[in-house]
Amino acid sequence: MIRVRFLRAFNESIDALQSKDAVKARGSIERLLTYFDGGTRPLGLGLRKLKGNYWEVRIGLDRRVLFTLESDLATFLLIGSHDEIRRRIHA
Repeated sequence: MIRVRFLRAFNESIDALQSKDAVKARGSIERLLTYFDGGTRPLGLGLRKLKGNYWEVRIGLDRRVLFTLESDLATFLLIGSHDEIRRRIHA
């Protein structure tokens, strides 16, 4: 079973979303965690490895969830645009 941690920046970014986008983000994370715990890789999730331990999933055309994956720990960092994600991983 994978352990999960949500950073403050992630919580703030999900709180800043409109309610329908926040529901979509939570649903994407739930599908991702089900996959990590032995489920089938969900279609349309847009799971993609970035740089190093950074990964992203899409929650729409202009929003992504950024997280790191280390062994059995997924740490959710933020929800942001393509550019915000790029700035974060290159900081």
